Amino acid sequence: MAFPPEFLDEIRARVPLAEVIGRRVRLQKRGREHSGLCPFHNEKSPSFTVSEDKGFYHCFGCGAHGDVIGFVMRAEGLSFPEAVERLAGEAGLAAPQSSPEERAAEQRRAGLLEVLEAAAGWFEAQLAGSGGAEARAYLERRGLTPATVAAFRLGYAPDRRGALRKGLNAQGIGDEQLVQAGLLKRPDREGPSDGPPDGLVGGVEVLRDYFFNRIIFPIGDRRGRIIAFGGRALGDSPAKYLNSPDTPLFHKGRVLYNLSRAREAARSGGELLVTEGYMDVIALSQAGFGAAVAPLGTAITEAQIAELWRLAREPVLCLDGDAAGRRAAFRAIERALPILKAGCSLRFALLPEGEDPDSLLQSGGAAALRELLDGAQPLAEMLWAKVLQGDGQRGRFDTPERRAALWKALTAAIEAIGEPELKDAYREDMAERFGKAFGYVPGRRGWRPRGGHRGDRSGGASRGWTAGSGTPWRGRDDRFAPRGGVAAAFPPVLHRPPAQQLRRRQEQVLLAALVNHPELLVERAEDLVALTFESEDLRRFSQALLDLAAEAPDLDSEALKCHLSKLGHAKVLSGLLHRQVYAQGACARPETPIVEVRKVWDRVAAMQRQRQADAETLEAEQQLAVDMSEQNLVRLQAKQRLNEGDSSREMDSDDIQGAGSHESD
Repeated sequence: MAFPPEFLDEIRARVPLAEVIGRRVRLQKRGREHSGLCPFHNEKSPSFTVSEDKGFYHCFGCGAHGDVIGFVMRAEGLSFPEAVERLAGEAGLAAPQSSPEERAAEQRRAGLLEVLEAAAGWFEAQLAGSGGAEARAYLERRGLTPATVAAFRLGYAPDRRGALRKGLNAQGIGDEQLVQAGLLKRPDREGPSDGPPDGLVGGVEVLRDYFFNRIIFPIGDRRGRIIAFGGRALGDSPAKYLNSPDTPLFHKGRVLYNLSRAREAARSGGELLVTEGYMDVIALSQAGFGAAVAPLGTAITEAQIAELWRLAREPVLCLDGDAAGRRAAFRAIERALPILKAGCSLRFALLPEGEDPDSLLQSGGAAALRELLDGAQPLAEMLWAKVLQGDGQRGRFDTPERRAALWKALTAAIEAIGEPELKDAYREDMAERFGKAFGYVPGRRGWRPRGGHRGDRSGGASRGWTAGSGTPWRGRDDRFAPRGGVAAAFPPVLHRPPAQQLRRRQEQVLLAALVNHPELLVERAEDLVALTFESEDLRRFSQALLDLAAEAPDLDSEALKCHLSKLGHAKVLSGLLHRQVYAQGACARPETPIVEVRKVWDRVAAMQRQRQADAETLEAEQQLAVDMSEQNLVRLQAKQRLNEGDSSREMDSDDIQGAGSHESD
């Protein structure tokens, strides 16, 4: 329902923002505001501020911002109505009265929740009883402990027609409610189910149990309230797995199995995993991966992806390592692209052929799964592989027409992205991959492949050209089939930037290294003072670094970033810490050993000083040409002597990228 603005304002006025946030974050009062460590990203120094007077919180590190309602939604994974309901109760406010129709519908939903809870208890009792021996044996063979079975409230629908109906009728639950809850099926109802044939017996309508001789998996909503069931057949059935039909409470395209439990685990720092089935989720949870969910028998939907992003910015899809698993990954990409947004994406962990998460855990344990998750591929990598594998040419790109068709398919896929900035970023990323593979980018003049010649549109492929990363192509007969698989053959690569962009990138490398290694900032402060940066924004940023080094020389990297953001340099900082800067200069990365950072920083700084000296010499030459005075001549000679004393050479992008590099981007 829609809430009146006055009601929402009353909640904000009655519920203290700092008190609500203080239950999850240790806050310290500083003047009229509070500060603490941000609950939405890992940090060592506080960048999270709560302003009670202004009624909002803000993190200078990750940009999280909102009021008390927004905080509860984000921290607890609740929808807007759920958060409002929670806070209204805390404020002692009664929710606005809805229409009679809305109240009646809410009462029906509440009644169905009670019916489904009663059914869950009945199924659990059947599993524990004498008739559940076969089901218990199956669960034991699958490696589930009694504690896990109880935690997930697993049950059993017995091999007796009408048993559920009879059991719940005895509890005072009528047939109509059982039908509405999706537990009984009328003859005219569409969709698969278990039970006797449809029809009439003695003029009385035959209602059949929806679940019959199946292990039962209760399906909960965000709060853990049971809204539906899934069933795994024990006997012969055309449908191995069966979900409840859609009801007023349940729409399978919007629900994720185990969402409530996974939400708690994800908030506690667990990595959010998406699998293909109930048993995978339960096995992962039992192995210590509690933040696991699964769609309900269908390809993941846009609504489910949006639900995932409420819990984690980059959930990992763990898919079976077969053709069906790859197709599921590609379908997920198609669903995700139109709703993709900055900061939210998907990663993909494709299991070995014939394995699923459950079987991998049984054979290799948690360590095997952890290794797989650590190697999960980003969405961009999977999109590249999807287009290459789905073009119908089986990896044959030996003609301009086929490569043009590939580029057309790539650009068509990118057009599905809604956010303009993100679309541009993907277009650039795919162009880099295409250029890496074929030595040119369609529509870009002057592209020069490594080892090739400018204007060589074929990239030298017909003469045995090799990709810049050293990836060999098969011989002429195999026609551009990359060795080692599509994804392995096409790692991302950066274009060689123009001179001005290269100079800025070198300046960014210098500054990023200082931000990520504050001890170097203190050591090289005098050298930084001597450097002149071309861009005004980098000059201001450099001065801010020097001021902070003088005022607080013991700041760590996180604290330094926080202060720089507060001083208005958040945009420049984001550019410095971008992956392209790290790819251009590995010394800028936070994990690079400080010994390597010092060595490369000094080389790049020397190059910067040389370029600065060259510019000053050129200016002196121009001044002498305009005014042939003795003063200008002396000035030029002094600049020339300084230049002769500095033999440092200018490094290009390859020098910076290689120097100090100890891992690939």
